[in-house]
Amino acid sequence: MTANVALRPARLPDDAAAWGGMRQALWPEEPAVGTLAELLAAAHPQDAACVLLAVAGGEAVGFAEARLRSEYVNGTTTSPVGFLEAWYVVPEWRGRGVGRALVDGVEAWTRSRGCVELASDALIDNHASVGAHRRCGFEETERVVCFRKSLA
Repeated sequence: MTANVALRPARLPDDAAAWGGMRQALWPEEPAVGTLAELLAAAHPQDAACVLLAVAGGEAVGFAEARLRSEYVNGTTTSPVGFLEAWYVVPEWRGRGVGRALVDGVEAWTRSRGCVELASDALIDNHASVGAHRRCGFEETERVVCFRKSLA
């Protein structure tokens, strides 16, 4: 872990502003992602969800959300698997090992739930995220383009 940064589980409502703000930065096109209702949903059920904050000097500088998925997850061979649902480090703290530490924390949580695989995804054109995943030991399993056709 980087110097002066610690991981800890997110606590609601105390961490709502910091965690919600980082979620909003990660998904700016989704206006409700930082609301208390969305945070509660991301953290439940407690036995199948993990939310970690990276904290430096009393300030949250990153977060990771993971959950157990029992349905088929692309590229995996076991069930359930841990799935890294969200992963974000504030720009000033990137490149210092915070993201890797968050993934390590999620890996430990996933193992503690009896899983042997951790999966994740990234938008196909999000090269920074793809690179960060690779640097943390993820291997690409497939690429997909999704389609939609309106029938209205």
